[in-house]
Amino acid sequence: MSIKKILFHPGHVFDTWGAAGLLVARLWAGLTMAFAHGMGKIPPADGFVEGVRSLGFPMPELFAWAAALAEFVGGLCLALGLATRPAAFFVGFTMLTAGLGVHLNDPFGKKELSLCYFAFAMLFLFAGAGKFSADAKLGRAA
Repeated sequence: MSIKKILFHPGHVFDTWGAAGLLVARLWAGLTMAFAHGMGKIPPADGFVEGVRSLGFPMPELFAWAAALAEFVGGLCLALGLATRPAAFFVGFTMLTAGLGVHLNDPFGKKELSLCYFAFAMLFLFAGAGKFSADAKLGRAA
């Protein structure tokens, strides 16, 4: 394959180069979501539950657990490419809530990370996991 084709090939998310790009993005977004953000929230601390309560969610303990599990388990699922679209939905919902709920009145630099994770989640929701994923190995739509 020529350098020109590697650099300028329009590609498709389901070709080898597109799938490799999705793999790198899934590993980065999923592992950092799970271990840098989700793992520390299990079990949800009182402050986290109070933060969820302040957003107006009913049953804040339940929603705190849902958010923590979305970040940790959802992140692991994204990294593995396992149940990618459902995981991306839950991660995306959680990150949008963080960006536009928790950090609504904060400066952009404070909400930027959650919105970046939201963008990653939307990528995986719409594009799937690609052919280098557990979903593809299990014969699910990649």
